[in-house]
Amino acid sequence: MRKVSIAVIALLVVAGQLAAQPAAPDPLKARTDAHRGDFDYLLGDWEFTADSQQYGHFGGRWSAMRLGDGGPILDEYRVTGDKGETYYVTQTLRAYNAYKDRWELVGTDGGNGLQNVGTGQRTSDEMHIEQKFGVGTPNPSTLRIRYYNIAADHFSWVADRSTDGGKTWKKGFQKIEARRIGPAREIPLTVPQSQPR
Repeated sequence: MRKVSIAVIALLVVAGQLAAQPAAPDPLKARTDAHRGDFDYLLGDWEFTADSQQYGHFGGRWSAMRLGDGGPILDEYRVTGDKGETYYVTQTLRAYNAYKDRWELVGTDGGNGLQNVGTGQRTSDEMHIEQKFGVGTPNPSTLRIRYYNIAADHFSWVADRSTDGGKTWKKGFQKIEARRIGPAREIPLTVPQSQPR
């Protein structure tokens, strides 16, 4: 009986020591925290000029904001004419997936629903994205996008394009130079957090 009592006491001591140790850090939370700011450079309002192998020289506005407290990023990319008229507009939602350790993107294009899907990865001082456009249309394409020269007041963007599922690529298909015209902002939660009763 005495051996059983000593074994139980030893077991309780070990269990108490284990319970007193700090919990292991949550790797998903750590990964999310590490990547939360990957797209912060894009937040705010931008004016851009672009050169495209398909559309020539054009310009427009680009705005991005964070949704809620630490939420995903919503941006609107708008190609405009000399008088401010809109020629093309798309919105993209960018959310980090800690399970897959990557950013996931989905965009809208006119009345075509959610179709422009992609993934992104921050690599030191650049952001790399591969995104499909025009899915379900007669002319789908894939862009490999690289954001670089990222600074508080400007960034550069270049995309290679494939129209054959990635077998061949047109290098430098489109290039963008963007300069900041408005500060970063956040859309607050629309429903206030509940107050204790």
